[in-house]
Amino acid sequence: MKRISPCVLRASLLTASLAIVATTATFLSPTSQVRAAWQQDSPKAVIDEAWQIVNREYVDGTFNKNDWQAVRTSLITPDYNSKEQAYGALRKALKLLEDPYTRFMDPKQFESLTSQTSGDLEGVGIRLEADAKTKVLTVVEPLPNSPASRADIRSGDRVLFIDGRSTQGMTVEEASSLIRGKGGTPITLKIERDGKLITLPLIRAKIELQAVRYTVAQEGSMRVGFMRLNEFSSHAADQMRQAIKALKKERVDGFVLDLRGNPGGLLQASIEISRMWIDQGGIVKTVNRKGGKEETVANRTAMTDLPLVVLVDKNSASSSEILTGALKDNGRATVIGTQTFGKALVQSVHPLADGSGIAVTIAHYYTPNGTDISEKGIEPDIQAPMSREQLERLYTNPKLLGTLDDPQYVRAVSTLAKLASQKNLGQQSGQKSPQMPN
Repeated sequence: MKRISPCVLRASLLTASLAIVATTATFLSPTSQVRAAWQQDSPKAVIDEAWQIVNREYVDGTFNKNDWQAVRTSLITPDYNSKEQAYGALRKALKLLEDPYTRFMDPKQFESLTSQTSGDLEGVGIRLEADAKTKVLTVVEPLPNSPASRADIRSGDRVLFIDGRSTQGMTVEEASSLIRGKGGTPITLKIERDGKLITLPLIRAKIELQAVRYTVAQEGSMRVGFMRLNEFSSHAADQMRQAIKALKKERVDGFVLDLRGNPGGLLQASIEISRMWIDQGGIVKTVNRKGGKEETVANRTAMTDLPLVVLVDKNSASSSEILTGALKDNGRATVIGTQTFGKALVQSVHPLADGSGIAVTIAHYYTPNGTDISEKGIEPDIQAPMSREQLERLYTNPKLLGTLDDPQYVRAVSTLAKLASQKNLGQQSGQKSPQMPN
């Protein structure tokens, strides 16, 4: 079957989304019993396909001290009346592992997961929110190079009808599911702007989502390049590369990289982005089921040696922690904020024959210095907690992030000023710095 390049998918667990590595999905041949079931289009085929993957790859060879062969027998012996019944049996079996990251996804859940990691969506390209007072669906912003931006949809426009259906009482999620659809298909939105009703016929398209947003701010005598990385999607590395290039052209004195609330994403993206900042040194170490160790290192492709501050919080997870750990352990950045989530397990994600999928924990990862952050997270170099009121103010008005109304950003700027001063003093005293463009 088609080979899938290594990547990480995002899934939700409580308040944090967690990074999952997708590997090649090659399956063992089904037994004769399952082969017969397959011919009858039985859900047993999918169940055994999933069991085989766990049997082959799960990080704990004892399967949490369960007889995994007996589990297989219990799964393929019953006759299931529906796929949903079979799915339930599989989920119950996976719970025996007591690993929340090893899980089954039905076709709809798996499609959602894979569409998230692609960094693309098919729709018209608008971000919606429900107005806090009126609950009317309102455009936060049109995405760049989207049908919405080309149709001059603007922030503040109120979406009243979607293909003739009133949005009154509709949630953002419900509206989004109606607006999204296959590229090339038509959709009509009726919006209200300045008391006028405007009917907009649009054609859906495939849109690249912005994983990286950046700005330049003059903070005192310093020009600060602020970058917010929302997730490690398939486009994140390219967008980060473009952001660094653009900010260097703006002659910034240093960078603030905001990973707060970043749930993770593509493992390869976290490695590529680490290499943009670290010229040499380790990035991440992994240990698999058989005790095999693998270390990923920098490859002398750093784009700048200007001072860097990283902002993190309790929802900075997985790939965010890989990047943060690499930057911290190599002394490349000062980490500010609060303790990170603490997910140090790696999963493989496999599509199954009926469009469903399974994620399986296959390895444990460590920071370059060998630190196990599992359930502990990464401690910032500088603790900078925020009050509940400050957090609510920031996250109900994201435009305040990376401004002087953001207390952690303010702390980052003051730290950056000290780092820049130390760098300048070092250069004036004749100390060598890495030979790379700024």
